[in-house]
Amino acid sequence: MSLHIGFAGSPTTARMVAEPGFEAELRELSLRFATARHPVSGVVDVDLDELLTTLVALASWSDPAGVSWDHELARLASDVTVDAQIVHDHLQQQPGAPDPQLKAADLDIGPNWAGDLTPFQQRDIAKLMSLRHGANFSVPGAGKTRVGLAVFEALRAKGSVERLLIVAPKSAREAWHYENTECLDKPLRMADYPAIASAGLDAVIVNYERLPNSVNELGQWLSARPSMLILDEAHRMKLGADGAYGAACLALGPRSRHRLALTGTPAPNGVRDLESIFGFVWPGQGRRAVTTAVAGGNLTQASRILKPLYTRTTKHELGLPAVTTTLVPVEMPPLHREIYDALVGQMSVRAAAEAGDFAALGRVIMYLLMAATSPALLAAGATRYEPLAYRVDPLVVAQDAALSTLMRDLPSLELSPKLREVLAQVRKNASLGRKTLVWSTFIRNLTTLDRLLKPFNPAIVHGGTEDREAQIARFRSDPDCMVLLSNPATLGEGISLHHECHDAIYIDRDFAAGRYLQSVDRIHRLGLAPGTETRVKILVSKGSIDEIVAQRLELKLDFMGTVLDDPALNELAQVDDEPPLGEGLSAEDLNQLLAHIDAH
Repeated sequence: MSLHIGFAGSPTTARMVAEPGFEAELRELSLRFATARHPVSGVVDVDLDELLTTLVALASWSDPAGVSWDHELARLASDVTVDAQIVHDHLQQQPGAPDPQLKAADLDIGPNWAGDLTPFQQRDIAKLMSLRHGANFSVPGAGKTRVGLAVFEALRAKGSVERLLIVAPKSAREAWHYENTECLDKPLRMADYPAIASAGLDAVIVNYERLPNSVNELGQWLSARPSMLILDEAHRMKLGADGAYGAACLALGPRSRHRLALTGTPAPNGVRDLESIFGFVWPGQGRRAVTTAVAGGNLTQASRILKPLYTRTTKHELGLPAVTTTLVPVEMPPLHREIYDALVGQMSVRAAAEAGDFAALGRVIMYLLMAATSPALLAAGATRYEPLAYRVDPLVVAQDAALSTLMRDLPSLELSPKLREVLAQVRKNASLGRKTLVWSTFIRNLTTLDRLLKPFNPAIVHGGTEDREAQIARFRSDPDCMVLLSNPATLGEGISLHHECHDAIYIDRDFAAGRYLQSVDRIHRLGLAPGTETRVKILVSKGSIDEIVAQRLELKLDFMGTVLDDPALNELAQVDDEPPLGEGLSAEDLNQLLAHIDAH
């Protein structure tokens, strides 16, 4: 034996150890790997993903018969070589050509399956079963969770896999547990991480926040028995190896026998985001084949080329009635307008100085979005969640009050017109027996409304809510709970409220089109009763940044029919993955923002 290749004590790192006399050749070989490290003489560590991508470099070894492999790593290397050929073969299909293996009528998920499946879900399962690995880019609300569970059950029935690891947002856990009991006669023994140590589990759910610190343990669990790995809301790893979530997913991917990415919003920033997702689905040489296939292309071209590797159900195929969306303009009261204009004047200097810093401009946007609802949100509170103390009988404004004093005291001087509109709409809906979902980016808006809407027994869910499942359950089942208050970053994914609620109000929105679309789909998704009207009202303060956001989102959402063959959704995603403050902000968004500031 002249060279041994195995793991370096981590599922993300491979180690090459040369026997005496071959050290110089190993040093020369290491030059082929950008991630090569030399802990001691005769030993080279490289990132696992690069090794799997650069297997051809090993062909130069002078003693090929003397190369030995760790058993598991040898299997991984063999798998990615097979995967590369599968990807190549599928990418040779003519765009739009039917897949000869697509025979939904012959679909066999196994005797344990009891869930109902729509024709398009059957089609998606059949397509994914025809692939070694795959992606499901069906729109939010199409039932991707059920499809993913069905693919696993079909593979388990065939003896291909025994375990399932699901990486999902916290809000999606409920859906997986529900589908598990709803669709399987004998449900999987499923638990949330860190219950992985429990004996006999068939499935484990881990959220993205826990993932980076759990790679070693989860990698060992995946490798111990044939396993499937599903990324739910896979756009969370859109940064690929450059993000903590993406790096963890890419490290775990090769340890599983079958990989499946689920997301209705796969391309937040263009082709590179598709490459990140397919880098997980087809690691190593398969990823290289994908990257080569879409090199230099735009998102439309990439989606067409890669179509043999993914399945997608469009909004049109769901057969849902259109959402009724209404922009509700609100007039700022005189004092509110005075403070807003003064703040814009202050922000103009900062925005000009930080025009190249998206994080800094993101803060400017947040400040102006707050001020468009109530400048008092900018005043420091005792805690980040402290509600604003509005008075029923406003105080008289002091003529010589400083701007900072006016911001602090504004709730005592006048009621925010947006919050007044929310009160009116919730009251009207409640009188008609309709529950209302109220969205705001800012938690202090939610906690303030929690007080103002007491007669309607509101439920509230945000990042600091400890009993979110109980709050959601109360909104669903308590006839006296007529309103749910939340923010898209917390509840924008993985939860279904379409059976209980058909009215949503947006106090504010940002420039991220996908985050808005995801949140709308909480109440507009598969399973709506025929003829159900879904009503969305968006509050816009006149003459404020709200108008710029509305114009930009309309343009983004109207750019239809070019991505993923779906005229209903196009610029898809911008949902949290270690989110920067400037998330969703494009160059044209920035130009419009600066023009708004300059106009003041």
